[in-house]
Amino acid sequence: MSNTQQPAYQAYTVVKREGQDDYWLPIGTAFAHADGKGLNVLPQALPINGKLVLRSPKENGEQAAARETTNERPSRQRQR
Repeated sequence: MSNTQQPAYQAYTVVKREGQDDYWLPIGTAFAHADGKGLNVLPQALPINGKLVLRSPKENGEQAAARETTNERPSRQRQR
């Protein structure tokens, strides 16, 4: 894996919040193997609910909320 390779996927955990949209917390990345037959997943944290969601990154490189095929909706980012 080269240092210039772009991640194939962004890893998220989806945090359920009562009365609010779900919060998609980015927790790592995944890189495709050179032969295209696997991935290296590089988590920076582990989901406490045991569910890791991999989504294709946006082309502009921004980390963004993503939709899964279930009814989960992207979060609205909090202003700090």
